[in-house]
Amino acid sequence: MAADTAQTFDHPALQRPKVSDREPLHPGYLRVGEAVPPASELDINTLDLVDPEIWRQGKYWDRLERLRNEDPVHFTPDSFVGPYWSVTRYEDIMAVDIDHTRFSSSWEHGGITLGEPLEDFEMPMFIAMDEPRHSEQRKTVQPAVAPNMLKEYESLIRSRTQGLLDSIPVGEPFDWVDTVSVELTTMMLATLFDYPFERRRDLTRWSDVATNMNNPDICPGGEEQWKQEMMTCLTTFMGLFQERGAMDEKNDLISLLAHGEKTRNMTPMELLGNVILLIVGGNDTTRNSMTGSVYALNKFPAEYEKLKADHSLIPNMVSETIRWQTPLAFMRRTALEDVEMHGKTIKKGDQVAMWYVSGNRDERFWDRPNDYIIDRENARRHISFGFGIHRCVGNRLAELQLQILWQEIMERFSHIEVLDEPSLTSGAFVKGYTWMPVICHPK
Repeated sequence: MAADTAQTFDHPALQRPKVSDREPLHPGYLRVGEAVPPASELDINTLDLVDPEIWRQGKYWDRLERLRNEDPVHFTPDSFVGPYWSVTRYEDIMAVDIDHTRFSSSWEHGGITLGEPLEDFEMPMFIAMDEPRHSEQRKTVQPAVAPNMLKEYESLIRSRTQGLLDSIPVGEPFDWVDTVSVELTTMMLATLFDYPFERRRDLTRWSDVATNMNNPDICPGGEEQWKQEMMTCLTTFMGLFQERGAMDEKNDLISLLAHGEKTRNMTPMELLGNVILLIVGGNDTTRNSMTGSVYALNKFPAEYEKLKADHSLIPNMVSETIRWQTPLAFMRRTALEDVEMHGKTIKKGDQVAMWYVSGNRDERFWDRPNDYIIDRENARRHISFGFGIHRCVGNRLAELQLQILWQEIMERFSHIEVLDEPSLTSGAFVKGYTWMPVICHPK
């Protein structure tokens, strides 16, 4: 993939989004565009994975590999999100993810992302709850993504995907992220919530804001603006929640929450928490896998040829994409008691990051983990969806959307060519793309 081809077009879609300069979030963090030192030059005792610039530049792989090899249960004493542990090997991540007695996801202990929640602005959500409340609330929304609903959604997803791909300017450059990935996932999200379709980009906006409070390109007003936009989101959904509660129950997420025995009396902040969870979970992850699949097939052209020769590989390719991409880099847990691991003691109350992105590239578990192999035998054993009781509730829907997208792509285009290296999200939680210029070549 030649990055210099992009320079031959003078086209608005090929203007890389500007990244504004900003004060680093913590002493010693990098400025925008500053060179990222290789992991081998770092003092492992203070190695910190959450500097946003490392993620924006895509320079975290050697850090994760070094931790897997030298310090698989690693303590960072000082960072923007406070002190935290990093668990980086596949088997260890699995062990923490299914150990609900010693590791909590509950918002009362800090929830699923690193750092302390804003004071007076805690958003309880079912992923950030322990048993039994977690399962009670999760069961309420499950029908929206149950197998019978997926059958119902399938034709809708297909017709939308067909319509969108048919509207793409063939043979001309455009930004894949906004035109395809964001649009398809946002349409699906609007359907799941039964949200006014013409206002569906509200959902994209709230998803972007929710995880980017400290990114001035998304939330220039910082904490104040973030709170304001979250409150707008809450007011909007509170109205829908009350409206749906007064009507007969339907299968959209808001109606299910409004009628659910364990969710109909949620506090406003609990409603907001669950809405944000479902927006980010249903949007960022699928969006970034849709872009990641096109990018990966361009980086590994022999795999693209393999796919062209055998479309039946699409379902397995989707699993391999979700492994190779890993749309959420980590999830947090909080230790409820002292826990021994690899000769270290994780103390009660400590934050623990399970680096899914590292487990999905662990050489101890995967053969050639950094390669994208669309017929990889154990691709479905990736941990991008989490594991145990907190496994992603919409994982089957995500897979379905990706499968349909690729079935329809293969019907229409001989090749999707990536014209330049994509721009990446800054931040260690959502791992994705903000822009990727492509040309679709007709069959």
